[in-house]
Amino acid sequence: MTANDVLRSLRYMLKINSARVVEICNLGGYLVLKNEIYDYLRSDEDPQFVACPDEVVAYFLDGLIYDRRGKDETRARPPLELPLSNNLVLKKLKVAFELREHDMLDLMQTPSFKFGKAELSSVLRKRDHPNYRECGDQALRYFLKGLTIRIGNADVKDDAT
Repeated sequence: MTANDVLRSLRYMLKINSARVVEICNLGGYLVLKNEIYDYLRSDEDPQFVACPDEVVAYFLDGLIYDRRGKDETRARPPLELPLSNNLVLKKLKVAFELREHDMLDLMQTPSFKFGKAELSSVLRKRDHPNYRECGDQALRYFLKGLTIRIGNADVKDDAT
């Protein structure tokens, strides 16, 4: 998936505005302007569309981890991993939302798409591991869609109580 697609999906999933995207990027250690975020979130067909650099999404994901789990000031910031890959997006979202393997598998399963435990294990490995496998766009899309549904349902439950 492109960095723009990932950023749009995360913004939609989290139900946040562009100003909040800027705040989260700042938490991750990247200074970005709101008008830049607007350009990254535009439709691909829009004449003012700008391709989002991988580093913006990488810093956003780091900021999301800090936002959801807190920042440990005693630990050094992890080095930025570029280029951004679907595998890295999956790993960072796993950390940010404190997901276990079975949670991730549940999010990705649909009647038309099956993703097994062995496949998930292989996409979560380090790139230099012999059993490493690239995460495809379809798998990441189903994961993001499942996470969006789960978060939406959590909001509904929170509103009911």
